[in-house]
Amino acid sequence: MDENERKEIRDKFRAVVNMTSAELTRWLGTDESRRVGFVRDGEHEAVGHKSGKHIIDIRDRSVSDLDDEDYAHMRKVVGYVHRHLAQRPKGDVTETRWRYSLMNWGHDPLKD
Repeated sequence: MDENERKEIRDKFRAVVNMTSAELTRWLGTDESRRVGFVRDGEHEAVGHKSGKHIIDIRDRSVSDLDDEDYAHMRKVVGYVHRHLAQRPKGDVTETRWRYSLMNWGHDPLKD
């Protein structure tokens, strides 16, 4: 992957991850965060919750320290957020599993 591709991924990632590292850290510490998402067999943590931790790690490092795994995860985050936003339920989403799941992936739809 060349530098132009990496920059494009970083830009898309920054556009969808609208929670700060501090906001995401606080959110991941809540019961609501831990109650949503898919848990793979043999694991104890939901995929989205685990993703949120990786997002914090990515955001807290310099660009030069990011590796191919980080860029793959950023792509995954962008794809997930776009797909999930397209499934927005009707009505107030403030206290919904839909919003909570997105927040585990670093995007709070109420901040838009």
